[in-house]
Amino acid sequence: MTTIAANLQTVRERIAHACTDAGRDVTEVTLLTVSKTFGPDAVREAHAAGATAFGENYIQEAVEKQALLGDLDAEWHCIGPIQSNKTRLVASHFDWAQTVDRLKIAQRLSEQRPAELPPLNVCIQVNIDGGPNKSGVAPQEALELARAVLALPRLRLRGLMSLPEPAEGFAAQRAVHERARELFGELRLQGLPLDTLSMGMTEDLEAAIHAGSTMVRVGTAIFGRRDKP
Repeated sequence: MTTIAANLQTVRERIAHACTDAGRDVTEVTLLTVSKTFGPDAVREAHAAGATAFGENYIQEAVEKQALLGDLDAEWHCIGPIQSNKTRLVASHFDWAQTVDRLKIAQRLSEQRPAELPPLNVCIQVNIDGGPNKSGVAPQEALELARAVLALPRLRLRGLMSLPEPAEGFAAQRAVHERARELFGELRLQGLPLDTLSMGMTEDLEAAIHAGSTMVRVGTAIFGRRDKP
């Protein structure tokens, strides 16, 4: 068993234990394998070990990587900032865009999504704790943006994504994630067809699962520490 395969198994066990502790079914939580800055060979190893969904932050790097991995049956998620000059790449090469926090970006993704592809799955990124260095729409503005995205063709609104500032300890981590879950519930009560709450990473996936996450984004625990490109 390769190191990546062993790490994947450990992460799956962490997810399963967290679900058991939280009284949830493990099938309710999707593992998004975050492969940013790691090369095609690492992705192939992870895919061979059962990973099927991969998250990428750096759009150009991801597109180049995808070109070398076209034979894989993989789902690609954009989980990094999307600038206007990169929307066409995201619209053409990804299955999910999790970091939509401006209507302008959503409109460009809608206009540029190729007709032969299924609708692009979209999450609204919410700056749930007001972190000064984090992207995301303010919680009180999420409903308006979500409704606008829902009305756009070629997009499928799926849910919310949050990336709060690091918190110390399980209780603090869970508390901030529960704020995102509460917002998620409020939007659903407004009639929005949301099914995805993307939150939790290597350091806090257990707290996120207890708070209601349906998708955890894990990279370091699978591939190891990374250097910025």
